[in-house]
Amino acid sequence: MGITGRLLLKADHALPIAGSVKARGGFHEVLCHAEQLALSAGLLRDIADDYRRLASDEARRLFGKHSLVVASTGNLGLSIGMIGAALGFRTQVHMSSDAKAWKKKRLRDRGVEVIEHESDYSAAVASGRAATAADPLGYFVDDENSPRLFFGYAVAALRLKRQLDEAGIRVDADHPLLVYIPCGVGGAPGGICYGLRRLFGDAVHCYFAEPVAAPSVLLGLLDPAIPSVYDIGLDCRTEADGLAVGRASEWVCERVRADVDGVFTVSDESLFRDLYRLHRAENIAVEPSAAAGIQGPARLMHEIAEQRGSPALQGHLGRVTHIVWSTGGRLVPDVEFEKFLKRAEIALKETNYH
Repeated sequence: MGITGRLLLKADHALPIAGSVKARGGFHEVLCHAEQLALSAGLLRDIADDYRRLASDEARRLFGKHSLVVASTGNLGLSIGMIGAALGFRTQVHMSSDAKAWKKKRLRDRGVEVIEHESDYSAAVASGRAATAADPLGYFVDDENSPRLFFGYAVAALRLKRQLDEAGIRVDADHPLLVYIPCGVGGAPGGICYGLRRLFGDAVHCYFAEPVAAPSVLLGLLDPAIPSVYDIGLDCRTEADGLAVGRASEWVCERVRADVDGVFTVSDESLFRDLYRLHRAENIAVEPSAAAGIQGPARLMHEIAEQRGSPALQGHLGRVTHIVWSTGGRLVPDVEFEKFLKRAEIALKETNYH
């Protein structure tokens, strides 16, 4: 069965400065913290004051006394590192073995301290928390348990609604909105899903895409005990570095368990094939993790055709709007993207895929 309805790309891979969806939550969290410090120090009198003072030399001296710490497999680290360094914070990013070398270099070039860990994301989180606990002026950006990150991501729903309104695209029971979002620890897709469901109710259907080797949120949504992917024999090894998470955020899973309509997994080879096809068809460059949602519409249509899912969508398929969320890629160096394309060409030849 082919894809019916309208197919659109939500291009968060092209967001300025940090070049990924993580800017939505990361910038919001750091600016909330900066606001709190500035209000406490009298640099801001109240929330009606001129917030350009946060970029003043006086503010930089204030923020320079404080540290920001985050653990990341890649893009959240870029987000926090860039905004933190720009405001003058002492910024430290703990990165797992999955993180790409070019992301580490970009952070170091901005004056951010990067701590590398041989093990996975969970170990980087534990180390980041410990470093913050030892610093009385430290602040840990906790990707697993942060309402500030979560609601920063949720604002994306308001931005999308405005874009749909401007384009004259209806979203209601007869015109469903189907959204496909790459998923790692769960914060960004969870926040987006939460926001969309509060705006559109049952007219929106949210689907998360995860690597076959790291379906942490799939497990987390199924089991409140949040088992690790290692517990079921998976290794969490994937080229989708931003999605290489062994254990999902329990905090996020609790809040979106009733909102998520489905989770599907994708192989690394399919990620490269899909980013290749997107680049060839639309001249859009994304990183592998950002291509995870591309298969969503076709796979959902196949499930419906086989009568295995989403009976509520039957009868409305010609009026649906599919939104594939591309989550990162703007900052990928050209030489790295060329490597993606070469890997894609190999995958295409091996599968005789066109």
